[in-house]
Amino acid sequence: MNKGRISTRTLTQAGFLTAISIVLTRFISVMVPLAGGLPALRLGFGELPIIMSGLLFGPVVGGITGLIADLIGAWAFPQGPFFPGFTLSSMLWGILPGIYGLYLKRKADKGNPFTFKRIFFIIVACTIPISLIMNTYWLSLMMGKGFLALLPGRLLSDVVKIPLVSYLITLLVKHLRTRVAL
Repeated sequence: MNKGRISTRTLTQAGFLTAISIVLTRFISVMVPLAGGLPALRLGFGELPIIMSGLLFGPVVGGITGLIADLIGAWAFPQGPFFPGFTLSSMLWGILPGIYGLYLKRKADKGNPFTFKRIFFIIVACTIPISLIMNTYWLSLMMGKGFLALLPGRLLSDVVKIPLVSYLITLLVKHLRTRVAL
């Protein structure tokens, strides 16, 4: 593959991850009401395929995966008004792990750069700015509720979700690296 070009194989795999993200976000997630009964917390794993796209294919493909997953999901299966802040967040779910993943691949010895400890660090380093800060801020803007009123429920959900997502990504990346030529 030439530098700067995305191969057909990578494009196809990123497309599958995009489709999986849309299904996980729009159909296999639960909305939980917070702050006066408004649905402010979505429990699901829709960002997992976007994170994997960034880790496996780099920040550019990860960001594009997040962008397309959010735009198609919002257009085809809307769950409220479109808000571009969430599109930015979705892109960052692919870009930040992609940047960290490139760093890990360069720093790692001959072994697997994607150990549970490293994936856990990446998920924490992405969850704090994206989920806890940005998404909570976007929700407070949309709903007219205070940032601090929404934060506790989102913090609790992320504390539970971080180890689960880290474990699932570690398993999936290990499986994909051995089964699929990545």
